[in-house]
Parts: sequence; structure tokens; C-alpha cells
Amino acid sequence: MVKGKGAKDMKRRGGFGGVCVAWVCVYASVAFGQTMDFQAVRAEVDFTRKLRNWDGFGVNYVEVAQSLDYGKDPQEYGGFSLLSEVERQEILDMVFGDDGLKPGLVKMFFDPFHQEEPGGPFDHETTTRWMRYFVREGLKRTRERGDDLTIITTLYGPPAWVTKQKFLRGRDLDPARKYDLACYMIDWVRYLRKKEGLPVKYLSLHNEGEDWMRWPADGASGNIGQGHDYNLFWPPEQVVDFLKFMRPMLDEAGLADVGLTPGECTNWYRFSAWGYADAIADDEGALANLGLVTSHGFYGGTYGRWFGEHRSVGIDVLRDKQPDLHAWVTSTSWGKMDVGNIKEMHGNIYTAKVNGITPWACIQRPAKWVGGDPNPGTAFRVSEDGTYEVLRGYYYYKLLTRAGQPGMAVVRTTAMDSEVALLAFDRNGTKYPDAFVLVNIGMKDKRVTVSIRGSERETFAAYRTTDETDRFRDIGSLTLSDDDVLDYTAAARSATGFYAH
Repeated sequence: MVKGKGAKDMKRRGGFGGVCVAWVCVYASVAFGQTMDFQAVRAEVDFTRKLRNWDGFGVNYVEVAQSLDYGKDPQEYGGFSLLSEVERQEILDMVFGDDGLKPGLVKMFFDPFHQEEPGGPFDHETTTRWMRYFVREGLKRTRERGDDLTIITTLYGPPAWVTKQKFLRGRDLDPARKYDLACYMIDWVRYLRKKEGLPVKYLSLHNEGEDWMRWPADGASGNIGQGHDYNLFWPPEQVVDFLKFMRPMLDEAGLADVGLTPGECTNWYRFSAWGYADAIADDEGALANLGLVTSHGFYGGTYGRWFGEHRSVGIDVLRDKQPDLHAWVTSTSWGKMDVGNIKEMHGNIYTAKVNGITPWACIQRPAKWVGGDPNPGTAFRVSEDGTYEVLRGYYYYKLLTRAGQPGMAVVRTTAMDSEVALLAFDRNGTKYPDAFVLVNIGMKDKRVTVSIRGSERETFAAYRTTDETDRFRDIGSLTLSDDDVLDYTAAARSATGFYAH
């Protein structure tokens, strides 16, 4: 490979004439990191170009999501209650074990049934048994291998008495009950930390609370069972208010190290275009009390009522004033559990510029979702006969979770084909290896030449998942060429993880 010095010397000699062809070759080699090969897609992973620190990929066990009366309908959407202990342990190993997903983040919802009346006793256990079991067992396995979890807990929906309507999933907050709602949230966090010993780091105010159109205009109905889960309407000014008055309440409760988030809009487009980011950025008190930027990352590839493009506008507005702010996707679809879902993850990381991603429930019991689950993709599916299956989504997600461990750094990648994408993570001083995932969403195999910059290793172990048959299949080790290029043919509709060793 011609080095940069040769190009500079040639330029000093001046003139084009007989050296024109040589100069073009040198320029292509230096400027693009490899000579042009029109039989291959040119791509690059530059481990020296860190974009942002990475907090990790996560999992979410959902227990009670839609029940209106837990006494009559003790919903258990995650499905652990149907499985044997042996089966539960198998799933826990596949998630948290040494050869599992090894997530660094966990999201825990809390439902509307923890307190029957304001000032009354709390019951944090009845409706959360299996979610707490999942997280406790996961934390134990994670710490046994020398790692840890970071937990965010999200208000799924408040008790009926918090709302103006006084029924479950009432639309509007009763202003007289806002401090009671804050206490409802804080007591749950304190319980998880002190009673359960779980490392809760963030408290999130709402679940898709921006979507005022989920209720009739007069607010006369909760509209539950229409494909929706628990919500409360959270206009931007309400989010700002809670960020300002709840921080001192958390401090007084001994939770000074628990950060507040602005809740979770349906997607990053809404977080910015619907006014939430600007409202926080314009209020010094709210901005000062913001511990983490959060939103869901749903994107269906089209514009319309439910979706908007991945965008970093809202995050950028806040980082402009607080550059060290991290941002997490706290729920996103598994889609069709295919390679397109990994491309969607690429959009959240490289276009929305996040530091962590946790998709929607990683284990699901479809029969418990009223009206049919609008997001049926997942990693594990539990049937009513007490059996479970491991779905394709698990094996695609595993490529990412094993590549992007907590403490690593997202690095710059390029690919000159819009059907090809690379997601890459530098070890960043951690014990984890440099790694990247190469995605081909096209219907044909594609040869890709990837220039690797800045990795300490020349050999990468490779694992592949495809829409067809491969499920985290070990395809051996690949070694870089003398000019640090990895020449690889990506199968149609596939993702391949490369892990330095």
C-alpha cells in the first residue's frame, strides 16, 4: 500500500503530465484507505475515531401491562409464571450467562397497583414477582462474571386516584396529586434499592405519555384494550415541572445518586418535534436536574401517525448545553426479528446518537396482550401450555449485545452501499475486545472490503445470523490483509459479528 509520505513527495514535484495515473492511484489509496475495487463495497471501521461512550444494550421483562383489575385479571405478560424452574433457569442463562446476551442495562416498569389510595401503604411485591425474580437472578449471574447491571425504572401508568378522571388509565393528571405521584415513584425506587438490593440508577417519568391522541377528545374513556398499554398524558410543561420539584424529593429520600429522565416519548422524532427537548433546554432548573435523556426508538421505515425518522435533534439541543449528557433508547421494536431490525438499531446509534439501547420485552406471552400485540417480535415466546421457544430475534440481538458491552465506545464507520451498515465498538480501556457488526439488508450476497483502523488485533472471530438458517453460527476467524483490510462476502439478509482476539 502506498503511504501518505509518497503522496506528499509526488505533490511537491509538481505537475501532472506523465504522473496523472499514478497520482490517481495514490490518492485513492490514501484518501479512502484502500484502492478502488468495483467488485466490492468499500467500507471502513476506524477504532481511533470515538463518537461517544457506550453504556450497553439491555433487556426488559414486562409483567403487568394492561390489566384494569389485578384481582380479577392478574396479568403476567412475561410468561415466567407458566414455566418450570428448569425452563426459567435456561432462559436466564441465555440472557445473562457467560454465553448469553450479557446485557449491561435493564429496564423495569412499575404499574398502577402499588398503592390503593394517597398516603396508604405500598405493596410493591404482588404485581412484580416475576420481573423482580428475572432481574435478581440476572444480577447474580452478571456479578459472578465480574460485570454489573445499570437499571432504569419507568412509571408505566399511575393509580386511578392520581388522575382527574379517577379511573385507571385516566388521561389527565390531577394537579393536587402531583406530589403524591412523585412519592409513588420514589418509594418504588427506594424499595428496589434497599429491599431488593438492585442497582437502580435512573427513574423515568412516563411511558409514551406524549401521545394525547390515545384517548377520546373528552377524556371520558381510558381506551385500554385498544392496542395500548398503561399511560398518562404528559405535556412538555408537566415534564419540566416534575424535573424541577422531584430532584430535591429524591435527595431527601436518600436517592441523590438516582438520576431523573424526561420520560419516554414514542420515538426521537416526537421528543424533538413535539416540543419536549426545547421545553427542557429552555428551563435552567429542569435542565440542571436532568440525569439522562430517554425516549423510545420506534421507527417503521415510513412517515405517518405513529412514526418519524431517527433523529438526534432533541438530544443535540440538550447536549449543546450539557455536553456530557447520555441518551438511551428505552424501548424499540424487534420488528420482524430479521436483519432489518439490526439496521434499525444502527439508526438509533448512528443517527439518533444514543449511548444505550433496550428493546421492548425480551420475553413475551402473546395470549395476555388484549387485542393482539402490536409488537410481537421478541427473543423468547411463551405459550399457554407452559413451553417456550427461542426466536430469531435473540440470535440477531446477540450479535450486537456481545459487540457493544458497557464502557466501550461507539466508533466511526462508513459503507458505500445503503444496504450495508456497520456498527462498531472500541474496547475503550475495558476488558472487552474491539468488535463490529456488518449488516447486509439486500436480497443478494455482497462482497465488502472493510478497512480496519486502530485495532490492536489482526484476527477477528466471526459469527453470523441470517433471515434463513444461520443462528449466531461460528464461521471461523478472519485475518486482516497486510494493508489492514478484511475482505468478506456478506450473505443476503444477514448480520455478522466480528470480535477481535
